[in-house]
Amino acid sequence: MTTADFNYVVSRHSDFLHPYAISLTNNYEDARDLFQETMLRALLNRDKYQFGTNLKAWLYTIMRNIFINSYRRNKKFSKVANEEASEYYLMNAQPVDNHGWSRLRMAEIRKAMDELPPVFRLSFELYYTGYKYQEISELLSEPLGTVKSRIHFARKMLTQQLDR
Repeated sequence: MTTADFNYVVSRHSDFLHPYAISLTNNYEDARDLFQETMLRALLNRDKYQFGTNLKAWLYTIMRNIFINSYRRNKKFSKVANEEASEYYLMNAQPVDNHGWSRLRMAEIRKAMDELPPVFRLSFELYYTGYKYQEISELLSEPLGTVKSRIHFARKMLTQQLDR
């Protein structure tokens, strides 16, 4: 198929693209832009079209892909713009300290830790304060596996107590 033949076939079959473009964009001007971009890409990529296949489907696919890609691009752009605006407000806003919720939660955690059996509490508190498993094992003269399992069971008990 020659270039002139391909251009003629594409232009003859392009009428069905207008309603589809309008249904995608819901805006006449955006639909015209989408149609023009679709026609341009179809004509530039005529070597990728396999003669004898469904031309309408090929053009629909081009249009849909252009629409999806532009939608994703616009979504990213609006996200960046919103993040910049948020950053501006964060940088210029005066912070307000409100530690009520975190203090309340820490009191609950401390109470739950105090209710742990002593054998689990000591291992867990050492781990919680920053000691490594090996250091706790040496400090308590306990095998490493025992220390790890005590900390594991302490976490499970704390989780159950705090979920109630």
